Amino acid sequence: QVQLVESGGGLVQTGGSLRLSCVGSGIVFSSYAMGWYRQAPGKQRELVASITSGSITGYASSVKGRFTISRDNAQNTVYLQMNNLKPEDTAVYYCNARHDYYVSRNHWGQGTQVTVSS
Repeated sequence: QVQLVESGGGLVQTGGSLRLSCVGSGIVFSSYAMGWYRQAPGKQRELVASITSGSITGYASSVKGRFTISRDNAQNTVYLQMNNLKPEDTAVYYCNARHDYYVSRNHWGQGTQVTVSS
């Protein structure tokens, strides 16, 4: 059974930092591209950051320079370091795992709430 479990969300003031973690189980973690998405109330889910199985990273323009995605395949974990947080970063953050070759193998975590107060 595939599981992605996020942690690290919470309430932080503007300018603060949080680090999200997502631990995967039931998958060959190193064969998956990993991504962090977020969904704010009344808005569509959007891609925040991604990292390929080869550790190539990509970022939404709204977070570039503030957020850093990384992965530790030995720990089956992907991280999202979020610095200089802004109120508009408030959302539920979701971890996603997408297999490099088998596109149907696409998995989601349950989400973790990030709230940035002004």
